[in-house]
Amino acid sequence: MHATPLKIDQEFLVTIKRIGINGEGIGYYKRQAVFIPGTLVGEEVVAKCTRVAGGYSEAELVRVKKRAKMRRAPECEHFGVCGGCQLQHMQYPEQLRVKRDMVAQAIERYTNLDAEGLEIRPTMGMDNPFHYRNKAQMPVGYDDDGVMVGLYAMNSRELIQIDNCPIQYESINKAINHAVDLLDEYEIFAYAPKTKKGTARHIVARAGLKSGELQVVFVFASEDFKQMQQLAGELMNYVPEVKSVYLSINDGDGHEILGEKLIRVAGTETISDRLGHLKFNLSPRAFFQLNPEQTVKLYNQVKYAASLTGKEKVVDAYCGVGTIGQWLADKAGEVRGVDIIPQAIDDARKNAKLNRLSNVNYTVGKAEAIVPKWVNEGFKPDVVIVDPPRTGLEKPLIEMLKRVQPQLVIYVSCNPSTLAKNLKELSQKYRIDYIQPVDMFPQTSHVESVVRLVRKK
Repeated sequence: MHATPLKIDQEFLVTIKRIGINGEGIGYYKRQAVFIPGTLVGEEVVAKCTRVAGGYSEAELVRVKKRAKMRRAPECEHFGVCGGCQLQHMQYPEQLRVKRDMVAQAIERYTNLDAEGLEIRPTMGMDNPFHYRNKAQMPVGYDDDGVMVGLYAMNSRELIQIDNCPIQYESINKAINHAVDLLDEYEIFAYAPKTKKGTARHIVARAGLKSGELQVVFVFASEDFKQMQQLAGELMNYVPEVKSVYLSINDGDGHEILGEKLIRVAGTETISDRLGHLKFNLSPRAFFQLNPEQTVKLYNQVKYAASLTGKEKVVDAYCGVGTIGQWLADKAGEVRGVDIIPQAIDDARKNAKLNRLSNVNYTVGKAEAIVPKWVNEGFKPDVVIVDPPRTGLEKPLIEMLKRVQPQLVIYVSCNPSTLAKNLKELSQKYRIDYIQPVDMFPQTSHVESVVRLVRKK
């Protein structure tokens, strides 16, 4: 039996060697890895052990003994407590370098591919890496002054009051803060999951970057409150950008924020926004990228990787509301999208009509079943675009790609770990041309990647 190098509450000195995929610094104490949030590569820090697990430990930062040049003062007073951001203590160029390194680390860890031999390009960043997020979903709770909203503390369910989140649009902060004041004014109490008492569960707000329009959804546990129209009117008068107000009823115990019942209380059914030359109408359930400015860069990278000449048959798997496929449509012969969510496909069709695109079509179903059917009917794709959730591609879809073998697969990933695992399997039939990281969520440890995969001869 090996002696445990660290004990709970033990303070120790350690040098940070690298940044992990969740944004924490990694040092080594008696050859055992220690994960310490809020630290930077090259720093000597005093830390206190908080958890001992098999093969590694976790610790909290006590003080920095030797400070890295790339350290900065966090923009948000809640940094280090709120779990929303992990990298605000890093100057932005260092965040971009770290995110590229996260992709390389994942490939080294989960594949037998040579990460140093791959072309992993520098991360594409933002000019202003704050106030970029166009949607907020804020849980409702209590503080000493009454009802409040916030975000959960790191690794807990403790709600931290946040009045001005520096990564959200300022108009969203304004709308949510006034919505909270109205909950107090109308004596609408926060819902308590343990006792199932109270009403207000979440406030959800989304803004159009180009239109400036706001949509606010109050998520309540019941419909008992009878003055909802009056409340909505006051909100729209105080924040004129609010054009659409909904009430969502969620009395369940799951993790879903919006309930099945969705009632339009006041204003328009949707708000509008644009991505480049494309228009989109957004309902409360519609998926839309959370950082429109970077989304244009991301989609342009997909378009560049696809190398379209105007004749290609393109499949947009996991198409959602159709944004990626429609972004490519002007350079493709035909685009076919597929998704398992009927509402998303309905939105995709509406968006195609809104943008007057005649060469795009959408089908509800699983891509691994639908695409082979299309191939049998004579539609063999030249390019397949996959943009899966954080869990990555499912095995049946990978096997379908290996059978159908389009010339190009463009993989849009939001999780380096699952991306690497999928690339290990896809590399049996495909060569990784390059990987382009894109910073969709500055100040956080999340990184998106566009991977160009070329069929092996």
